[in-house]
This record gives sequence, C-alpha cells and structure tokens, in this order.
Amino acid sequence: VRRLGPLLLDPSLAVRETAAGALRNLSACGGFEVCDDMVTKDIMTPLVALLKECSAGLDSEEMSPPEKKDQSRSSIENIANEAVNVLWNVCECSSRALSIFNKEGCLEIILKYLSRFSTNVDLAVSVAYCLQTVTEDNVELLKSFSGPALQVLESALLSPVGSLEYILLKTLVAGTIWNLKDIIPSKSQAEIINAILKTLSEVLEVDAGEVVIRMKEAEMHRLKAAAEAEDPPENANGDGLIEDDEMEEIPRKKKVRRKTFISDLLPPTNKELREATALLTAQQTALELIVNMCCSEDPSDDEWEELSSSDESDAHTENSLSEGGGQLLSPLCLSHEIHTALTSCLIPKKIFERTAFPNSIAVDVCSRNPTWKPLIRKMSTVQCRALVCLQSLVSLLDVEHLGGAPALQALVQHLSQLLFSQPDFAKHVDFLEAISSALRALLQTMASENISQCVTPDQLMTLCEAGILSSSVGVRVNVVSILGITGSVLAREDGTLETLKTIGCFLLEVATRDPSLVVAGEALDALFDVFADGREAERASVQIKLLPALKEFQPVFKAKIRKEGKGKYSPDQLCVLDNVKTNLRRFVAYQETVEKRLTT
Repeated sequence: VRRLGPLLLDPSLAVRETAAGALRNLSACGGFEVCDDMVTKDIMTPLVALLKECSAGLDSEEMSPPEKKDQSRSSIENIANEAVNVLWNVCECSSRALSIFNKEGCLEIILKYLSRFSTNVDLAVSVAYCLQTVTEDNVELLKSFSGPALQVLESALLSPVGSLEYILLKTLVAGTIWNLKDIIPSKSQAEIINAILKTLSEVLEVDAGEVVIRMKEAEMHRLKAAAEAEDPPENANGDGLIEDDEMEEIPRKKKVRRKTFISDLLPPTNKELREATALLTAQQTALELIVNMCCSEDPSDDEWEELSSSDESDAHTENSLSEGGGQLLSPLCLSHEIHTALTSCLIPKKIFERTAFPNSIAVDVCSRNPTWKPLIRKMSTVQCRALVCLQSLVSLLDVEHLGGAPALQALVQHLSQLLFSQPDFAKHVDFLEAISSALRALLQTMASENISQCVTPDQLMTLCEAGILSSSVGVRVNVVSILGITGSVLAREDGTLETLKTIGCFLLEVATRDPSLVVAGEALDALFDVFADGREAERASVQIKLLPALKEFQPVFKAKIRKEGKGKYSPDQLCVLDNVKTNLRRFVAYQETVEKRLTT
C-alpha cells in the first residue's frame, strides 16, 4: 500500500490506472482488516488527490481539440472508475475512511462523475455503488446534500434506459435517494417514494431468464461475425480465461445491503455478460431495497437477510400482496406513502413473478460456458430475495390488501409447489430458509384470520423433518414455528388426535435435543401454542406424556441458559429465552391441572 499509494499520482496515466486497479482488487478481496490497514497507511491522501485531479482533468478535456479529447478523456475516466471503486471499498469497511470522505468534500467530486452518466455508465454505476454505501446512516454527510446534488440524483433516476447497465444505475440511485429520505421535505415524500418504487417495479418487470438467453445468443452472433471477419476478439468468450468455478467471477464488487462480501468481479471484455449480470444485480438490489423500505422503522431489524418471503399469483395477484417484514413488524409500521406506492406500482405482482425458479433454458445455456455459469447462482439469489421480499409483504399487509382469503390460499399452493417440486430441497439452505420463512409468515396470517390453510399436515411434516436436520438455525426455527401454528389450528378441530400427537412428539424431541437454545425455545413456544387449549390437544398431551417430559426437561433448560447463555447468545435472545423459561413453568402448572382433570 505504501508503494502503490504514491503511484496514484504518477505522471504516467497508465501507471495511475494500474496502481488504482491493484488497490481496487486489494481492497475488494481483503475485507475489513485490509481496508482499515490501507487507511492506516494513509491511502486516502493520494486517493482523494487523484479523484480531484481526475475531476479537474475531465473539465479541462472538455476544452481540448476533438482529436485529442476522446482518448485522453477515456483514460482519465478509467482511472476515476478504479479510484471510485477503491473509495467505495474502503468507506464500506472503515469508519475512518468514511470520516475522511465527509471532511474532504468527496461527495461533490463523485457527484460530478455521476453527472456524466449519459457518456460513461460504467463510471456512473461505480459512483452509485459508492453513494449508496456512504449515505447509509451518515448524518454528517446528509447535511452536505444541496439542491444541485439532489438534482444530479434525480436526473440519473429518471434517465432513459440505454442499456441494462442503466437499469442497474437507476436502481442504485434509487437506493441512495432512499437513504436521503430524512432530508427530503415532507411534502415531497410521497412523490419521491413513488418515483423510487416505480423504478424498482420497472426493474422487476424484466424477465431475466429471457434476457440471459438473448444476451448469450447475441454473444454467439458477435463471435461468429468476428470469426468470419478473421479478427476474433481475444478471449471474448472467456474460453481459456477461467479454468475453474472458483475463479468464475473476476473484478467488480457488488454490494449486498448490510453485508460485505468478497468482490464479485466481472470479465471486462464481454458486453453481453456484463449486461445480463447488471440486470440480475439490479433485480437483487431492488428486492433488498424493498425489504429495507418495509422494515426501515424497526431499528432492531439490522439483518434484512434474516427475513424471507414468497408470493402468489392468479387474478388476485394484480392487486394482492403488498408489503411486509418479519413478525416483529405490524401493518402500523408501514407508512401510508410506501403502502400506496407499493400497491399502485404493482410491486406484489412483480415480486411474485420473481419467486419462480430460474428459466430452465437460461440455466442450461449458462451451464455450458464457464464465464456464464455464475449467472445460475445469481438467478437463484434473485429468487431467494424475492421470497424474502414476499414474506415481508405477507407479514405487513392486512388480509384485505393481500387479496383476501382466496389470494392467500393460492399463495400457499404456490409455495407448496415450489417447495415440493424439488426432491432435494433440503440441500439448498438459502432457498429453504427463504421459503420456510415465507410459509411461516403466511400460515401465521391465515391462522389469525381463521382461513383454511390448504396444506396437509403430512406435507408440513415432510418439510419439518427435512428442515430440522438443516445446519441453519433459521430454517430449524421456521419449521418448528410452522408446526406450532398448524398444531394450534388443528387443536381446535375434531378428529385431529393422531396428528397432534405426531406434532407434539416432534416438537418435544426438538426442544430437548436441539443444540441451539434458540431452536429449543422456539419448539417450547410451539408446544405451548399447540397444547394450550382444545379437547383433542388435552387428550394428545396426556397420551404422549407431555407433562412428565417437560417436568424432567425444565431444570435442564434452566441450567443450559445459565451455562451457555451469556457467552453464545445476544441480550435480545436471552430476554426471549428468559420469557420461555417463565412460560414453561406456567405451562407445566397448567398441564398438571389438565392431567388431573382427565385422569380423575
């Protein structure tokens, strides 16, 4: 870093670009420690100076003779692009870098780059990524946003789509504008939110599978034409460039909201692959942003990825599902402006469409080429993000705005079809966590409204028996919660004794044997719900010997909380576990009265 830093200001433009590219890859792949070390070694001083020089250089190039302007401007823009990526990476990982960004007036510099979006969309996209990062929870920076600065963002948001990379640009700018919501006048809030969600709706409307197929065909035609002209572009297809799956994606980092991953790097020479990747990234970002918008008023929900969701279609979907979050959220959390924009922009319908499995033809096309193969994972990620988004909608909207009982029942059928059409669904942890969360939210909503669930206990047991073996705590929590919801409904019905016994034994096994106290606590909560009331539930509890099992487990559970609690679990989790412990004592007392009454 100490050697590369001064090279950012080398007299040679080629040296500057190479040094900036090396620092970009270093900062992208190194993570928090490397980025923080780069700041310690004062990378920000030459980096900020370079950004300022590039900005001044681009201004002066506008006055150059036409024959020199294009080549020089291209070199300066390439250097600026690399430098902005370094800036983005270090600001994402280092609070000190972010503080320097604020103090050195970097905002004005990169906004000037963004204003060139019509002539250099690659540079504009890099700036938009950086802006989305630096504007998140940065009160000091928000004070720096002036009217002209907001106008630059507005121009980019409302720009016509010249390519799929413009779709990504508009999506990232929408995310930045959402981060600025606190400085937008209240009278403009509805208009801004509607503009953001209109943009996201347009992004989600595009059929990514069809685009992938079309882009791959375009690449083939281009290569064929180049071969016929006896001037094939070197490595244009990527053959020979990448040998194994672990090196399939090379240099451009893409931000997943609220998490930092080692960079996804794009092959720079393949226009068609860049376009397809830009669309999939835009759709993933759009879905993440919708979840953030729905959950923005719940400060405890920092990790949006813990949510999951899914959607339903049919005639009801046009005006059906709307928005949502996890069980911590209620419909009252959703502002009127967001609620109105979600429904008017048909966001639920668009989300539902993205919950489908990736286009099989597109998957087949990508699987045949090593440079296109990573798109299969990206298509699956979009599906999981859509399920996350759908779960949020189901949790936040009331039944009427979700399309009523028929819409919810159709959605259950859709989720069941998605789930059980994959014999090996248990192997796909991200998918299983997303769809089980969506199903959990949906069944909870239906149970609270006394809507028939349209899914058999046998199907749910199949899901739960597979899910409880998952390494993911989130999946295991979801499946025991699903059984608790279903069991509490069945407990109020006649002829459900055997099913309740099966559910009770399953939950008791999980509560007493799962290594995670969080899962065990959820299983106990589910037992409380299932056996809290109802004649069939009372009979079932006696027949499976629930009371003696819980009496035996009660001191064990207390001891595990004392022994493992403070070291392994957060204060919030410990608070929940303490409540479960209290409820377990009360439930045991209740079961004693039930058993005494039934055996007298």
